[in-house]
This record gives sequence, structure tokens and C-alpha cells, in this order.
Amino acid sequence: MRGHVRKRGTKWVVVVDVGRDESGKRLRKWHSGFERRKDAERALTEILGRLEAGAYVEPAALTLGGFLADEWLPAMRASLRPLTLESYSMIVRTRIAPEIGQVRLQRLTPGALNALYATLGERLSPRSVRYTHAVLRHALVDAVRWQRLARNVADAAEPPSAKAAKAQAMQTWSAEQLAAFLEHVGDDRLYAAWRLAAMTGLRRGEVLGLRWRDLDLEAGRLAVVQTLVGERTFSQPKTDHGRRNVALDPVTVTALRTHRKRQAAERLALGPAYRDEQELVFCREDGEPLWPQSFSRSFERHAKAAGLPAIRAHDLRHTHATLALAAGIHPKVVSERLGHASVGITLDIYSHATPAMQADAANRVAALLEP
Repeated sequence: MRGHVRKRGTKWVVVVDVGRDESGKRLRKWHSGFERRKDAERALTEILGRLEAGAYVEPAALTLGGFLADEWLPAMRASLRPLTLESYSMIVRTRIAPEIGQVRLQRLTPGALNALYATLGERLSPRSVRYTHAVLRHALVDAVRWQRLARNVADAAEPPSAKAAKAQAMQTWSAEQLAAFLEHVGDDRLYAAWRLAAMTGLRRGEVLGLRWRDLDLEAGRLAVVQTLVGERTFSQPKTDHGRRNVALDPVTVTALRTHRKRQAAERLALGPAYRDEQELVFCREDGEPLWPQSFSRSFERHAKAAGLPAIRAHDLRHTHATLALAAGIHPKVVSERLGHASVGITLDIYSHATPAMQADAANRVAALLEP
């Protein structure tokens, strides 16, 4: 027999023979904490099965928080994009570690994960909770692969359903509402950023990662070659289609010229303390990159002050695409401006705008037949 159970104090323990060391001394591993004898016997059977299959994992005091922060996230740096790594780190730091980070990794249970999801659900959307589950499951898959765990308990947990976590309906502004917003922020230091986002459909990170050398104001064009992720981390666009040239309208070009003059005055006033390593178009008064979340919160404050329906900063991109399609601009052109991999993606996302295009097409074809 390679193991047995015994009572120690008020608890039952499992003792397993795992072989001998170099001197021939018998090696034993203890698994403790079982309330009942039959629970310990069940665990013994399971452990012996893993030994037989070569899948046995030795007991360890490593906590979930320690594994995630000290082993898993550092190992992910080589395979994840900076934005994804930052997202995972935020989830570990603000959602997982404060709630169950102190739990030993090998004592983590589906019930503990379900309790975590219930707690997070009191302050987060089902979509956010489900994403937290996805991150945990990814980490525990690696823990099993690295022989830190015998099985992935996340597979038996119950996060919010895919249906409950479905993304909210897209929110956009009308042309009149967008015009009202731009008028409201006309004197804002970042007016050119708001207008650029609205008139080009650039993503937030693309706007904040834009450098002056990426702009050709004479030709009225910009090149998307990097994106800001986090506070000071820059990354290349995810796809070849993301690296693109985008045409600018004359009013936006004028706004950018005015912004450059304002920025030059800020640089002159601050002198040597001004930091412009990246030569960013949109930055703080001292030249440092803007914090993306602060940019989004600023947009939301402006929208509220203007008395407009609440939308996210990212919804300026959706507004741009919706208005462009409704205006009859060819979907291929809209797709290229947005940096989508195919026009099919664009039409899928903005299918709400296509009925108007269908009606316009019907009217135009009918007009050809009129005398």
C-alpha cells in the first residue's frame, strides 16, 4: 500500500508514500484538513490514482495571489500584448487578490470561485465578472500544465452565462448631438482630440498614441502606427489593417494646427521640465502621456455638462462609423478608416445603419427609371 489515512487531533490526514530519496529513505507527503474519515479515504484514492498516472502534484503553501502575481503574470509578458497584460494585471490586482488571493492555490474550490463571482457581481456587470472568470481559468490551465495543480477547478465553477454577459446595445449620437458636443468643448484644451476622434473613428489608444511625426497637415492625413496602452506603454496596432493612413477634413486640420501652437506655448512656459520623448500630439501640460481612463472620464463629464445622452468615449468611434454609413459613404472606405480586417466586420457591427442604405439604394435605382 502506498498510503493510508489517520486521525490527527480533530482532523483526518492522508499520508502518501511517494518513493525514496537518494539515500534510500522513504519519502512521505501529508495532505491534511479533512473533517471526516471518508473524505480522507476518498482523497487517498484520488491521490493514488494520480500517482499511478504520473499526474501527482505535491502539496505546497503557495497562495493563489502569489501564483498569479509572482509566477503567472511574469510568464505571460512574452506571449501577451501589453494592453492585454495590463488588463490581466488589473483584474488580478483589483478583483481577485483582494477577495481570494490569500487562499492556498491547491485548496481553491469551485465554491470559492462562485462566491468570488457573486461578490464581484454586486459592483460589476455580468460581462466583467465573466471576463474575470476567463482570466482565472487561463491562469489555472497553466497551473495544471506547470504541475502546480492536479485539476482546474474553474471548469466546475459557474460564472455569469454568455447570454447575461452579452455586450450592451451600441450607443451613438446623432449628427446634431455630435455637433452640440463639439461646440460645447470648443474652448477645451483637448478640443482637437475630441474632434479628431469624432471625425476619424480612431480608437482612444490610437488618438493618445499619435505623434506629430505621424501627421501630415499639409496633405491632410495621419498615419496610425502606435497606440497608447496604460500610462506610459506604447504598442503597435494589432493587425496590418490597424496600421493605416486616415484622411482629415480641413476643420480638423485647423484644430490640430491651433492645438500645436498651444502645446508649443506650454513647452516654452515649462522649459527644461517639459518631457517630450514621444512628441505626442495629445499629452499632459508637462508633455507626459495622458492616462487613458482620465481621458475617458473627461469625455463623460463634458457629455454630461452638455446635456447629451451618456455614451462612452469609444462610442465616438461608433458614432463616426454610423454617421458615415448613413451618409452613403461606401462601407469599404469606412472599414479602411476604422482599421477593420474586412468590410464584413464593419457591416456586422454597424448593421443598424444598413436599412437606411437599403432604402437609399432602392430610391436611387427607381429614380433612374423615371422620365
